[in-house]
Amino acid sequence: MASAKKRAAKAQKAAVAARYNPYVQRLIDDEDLRENIVQAFESSRDAFVRLNNGKPVSKQIFDDKKLQKNVKEAAENLRDATVALREAPKKKRKSGLGRVLLLGIVGTAVALAASEGLRKKVLDALFGAEEEFEYTSTTTAAPSSPATAGTST
Repeated sequence: MASAKKRAAKAQKAAVAARYNPYVQRLIDDEDLRENIVQAFESSRDAFVRLNNGKPVSKQIFDDKKLQKNVKEAAENLRDATVALREAPKKKRKSGLGRVLLLGIVGTAVALAASEGLRKKVLDALFGAEEEFEYTSTTTAAPSSPATAGTST
């Protein structure tokens, strides 16, 4: 009874360790890797069956085209699986549009804060040009002193 509990505890510990193993994680996440492993297994099994048909192995290796094809497929699939397993997991890239948009907004804000001329142009574009206001009096000014009035005549 005690040994069963120990075995169960060891199995649980091994399962937890395997779950966080990067190779196991890669195998769980990568569908192409799993497909390559399955294809390599099937090609290897087919080659093994062809080799065990009772004919001399040396003759089969050189003459049996299907056997050669199965061995070649198995080797290619194993190579692909090995390369995929060694590579870092492929991260899904996010679109750069969000970064470009954020950079554009920040750059525009900095430019507007730094340049008064640019601020005026933007405000004019958004709200229309500011009208120039020139004050002209409708009344005539009274002469301020008699000396200036006499020199003008």
